[in-house]
Amino acid sequence: MADTVLYEVSDGLATITLNRPEAMNALNVATKVALREAAEEAARDTAVRAILLTAAGERAFCVGQDLKEHVGLLAQDRETGSGQTMSTVGEHYNPIVRALAGAAKPVVAAVNGVAAGAGFGFALAADYRIVADTASFNSSFVGVALTGDSGISWTLPRVVGPSRAQDLLLFPRSLGAQDALELGIANRVVPAAELRAEAEKVARKLASGPTVAYAAIKEAVAFGLTHSLEETLRKEDELQTRAGQSEDHLIAVQAFVNKEKPKYLGR
Repeated sequence: MADTVLYEVSDGLATITLNRPEAMNALNVATKVALREAAEEAARDTAVRAILLTAAGERAFCVGQDLKEHVGLLAQDRETGSGQTMSTVGEHYNPIVRALAGAAKPVVAAVNGVAAGAGFGFALAADYRIVADTASFNSSFVGVALTGDSGISWTLPRVVGPSRAQDLLLFPRSLGAQDALELGIANRVVPAAELRAEAEKVARKLASGPTVAYAAIKEAVAFGLTHSLEETLRKEDELQTRAGQSEDHLIAVQAFVNKEKPKYLGR
């Protein structure tokens, strides 16, 4: 894995850190490959019970595609006629979003600065977003004559509604942390100096919680957004049966009866 993405697992928490602060954590090819590998490993590893996605530096969470590299790759495409450059959506962005959004465990994004383009999309792919008061969000795609990717066409309308999503995509502009909080893009805003500690606190709480139940919540909410009430009721029945058969459910019930704090196993 390239050193442009750091990966660490501790006490059930996988921390993925974008590590190109000098480039505002822009996504060159090496970084996209490393991020895809880290996200997929964290989603796959059953010892990982929560994922924290964050970034190095103070200026940016991720400003999206590294346009300095991108313009050179586009020039090569014109020379060769290969059209390979835009395959990055299928090769990198889509697998990253699938891994984060589809992980059977909670994902927390700690947004420390500018989240633009794919950076915005990756933040939205998380289940919970803790945002520094100095951070901002910008769709930015239209600014380089592109449509949305990194799942933003799916996630953003579900967070802010289709009308606001169209507005933010058609007319890109910087949304401050408080605006993001009011729109539901941010779940919590904290002082920048407290971001990492607060995000780790939240992520570690989730990592020590009932993982099967968390996974079921993610699945149920995603399902309910695109299915009828009757279909969703059946899905809840299925998922509740699964959660009810978990070791953690028995642990929780026994702890409640004994007036103790449950110690979950994540299974």
